[in-house]
Amino acid sequence: MKKQIQLSDHFTYKKLFRFTFPSIIMMIFTSVYGVVDGLFVSNYVGKTAFASINLIMPFLMILGGLGFMVGTGGSALVAKTLGEGDRKNADRYFTMMLMFTVILGAVASVVGFIFMPQIARLLKASDEMMGDCVLYGRIIIGFNIAFMLQNVFQSFLITAERPKLGLFVTVAAGCTNMVLDALFIAGFEWGVKGAAIATGLSQVVGGIIPLVFFMNKKNGSILHTVAARLEFKPILKACTNGSSELMSNISMSLVSMIYNFQLMRLIGENGVSAYGVLMYVQFIFVSISIGYSIGCAPVVGFHYGAGNTDELKNMLKKSVILTSASGAVLALAAILLSGTFAKIFVGYDPELYELTRHAFRLFAYSFLLAGFNIFMSSFFTALSNGGVSAAISFLRTLVFQTSCVLVLPIFFGVDGIWWAITVSEVFATVISIIFLFAKRKKYNYM
Repeated sequence: MKKQIQLSDHFTYKKLFRFTFPSIIMMIFTSVYGVVDGLFVSNYVGKTAFASINLIMPFLMILGGLGFMVGTGGSALVAKTLGEGDRKNADRYFTMMLMFTVILGAVASVVGFIFMPQIARLLKASDEMMGDCVLYGRIIIGFNIAFMLQNVFQSFLITAERPKLGLFVTVAAGCTNMVLDALFIAGFEWGVKGAAIATGLSQVVGGIIPLVFFMNKKNGSILHTVAARLEFKPILKACTNGSSELMSNISMSLVSMIYNFQLMRLIGENGVSAYGVLMYVQFIFVSISIGYSIGCAPVVGFHYGAGNTDELKNMLKKSVILTSASGAVLALAAILLSGTFAKIFVGYDPELYELTRHAFRLFAYSFLLAGFNIFMSSFFTALSNGGVSAAISFLRTLVFQTSCVLVLPIFFGVDGIWWAITVSEVFATVISIIFLFAKRKKYNYM
């Protein structure tokens, strides 16, 4: 029987792969079951409904991103506290983050539910898309607390040295969503409503199982829920440190909205549908880098708290090599499989299929650099430097992508939209390298 890997270990490539593999699979599975909604809706309900859920999705992801903020920032704080040998405060901070997540999720749900029609109009939903946008959005947001908890636990289960449980929970939630999608959409013909209910119930599975685990005092992990009250200082520190993940989520959502605005203006509904396919496949591909970064972050945070600079150097070197190699593989796979992905989602419409296939071949080059930039943002979060992490995320997504998607179509037409993300990743890589060298003396990771 293999010895359980601990945060304090020295990580070889083999050990690093073993430790991060569950979180990688967890994120891939999360992305896959998120894609299933779109796949069923597109093929069983039609491209208008498919465009509708893609139009409202960016707003819903912003709210879910609040969970990533608390999870990544909170787990960095807890991992650092564990590295300092203070398990009592680690449990207290952990419990505090869960309480704050529930309160924040409840407020966001109420506000989002009330203003969903106005939000749909703001996102330029046509009269034909309006009903599905509001229906899907309101049902999904009703499960927002569970969704946020699910995102929080993705980070904390790794910090608690229980990545395999995180994988089990994600697989259970994913299977729930896929089975219910087939039942509600293909079987009961509930359409967009069925897709939303299936997703919501899967989020309940993903949020409640870990909560029950951590509430059990005999769970055998290094983290447990304890009696605690909300304290402003640690919550602010965690949210500030995790703001890069929230900023990344908000930025990606805002960028998606701008993409949709541009595509509605230049092409119309088909453009939004094609972009939706690109985003679904991107979720799966980029989830590999996100999962790896989530898996590495507690290790980096622990060794930073313990003052072990040799292991920081080891983690950085190996991670740069791994993210660069995986980026090349993903880019090549995306180019070769562009027609297959387009056929799976929109093969029923020849014009939409050809548009999607062409767009994906241009879009695919972004995967070369995306993994490195995602890791660098996560790396600085784990070092409790939320400012640098947020700057990388903010510039990479909101500033660079927004600028590119607005400017490039002036010179290259619609193709400029599909090239925008690749150009922005090039700029983001330059920024990541600048920060990496600028902060090397402070953290001694090089």
